[in-house]
Amino acid sequence: MATPGLAPAQELTVRVLDDAGELAAGLSGWTWGIAAGIAMTWVREESRGAGVGARLLADFEDEARRRGCTHVFVTSFTFQAPGFYERHGYRELFRWDGVPSAGAADVHLRKEL
Repeated sequence: MATPGLAPAQELTVRVLDDAGELAAGLSGWTWGIAAGIAMTWVREESRGAGVGARLLADFEDEARRRGCTHVFVTSFTFQAPGFYERHGYRELFRWDGVPSAGAADVHLRKEL
């Protein structure tokens, strides 16, 4: 076992359905020990700006807390949504400038739960 005394990582996926029962947003990630990580966040274009992403993130964080996590990690390119995460209490740890192209960066963020 690579991490003695620590259970293997568990998938953590949450989704938000619209009034018609169709998928409006989804977030997939994992929990492992006291850490949680967000791998992918998606909000349907017509659902953006209506609080759906905030609800999705809150549901993920609530379940991570329930599983004993004390913090969450996420990465987002500058042309994606680092500002969204920052508005929800995530702070930038570091960034890789020039990834995946000149003028862009891969931003790594963390939030204490």
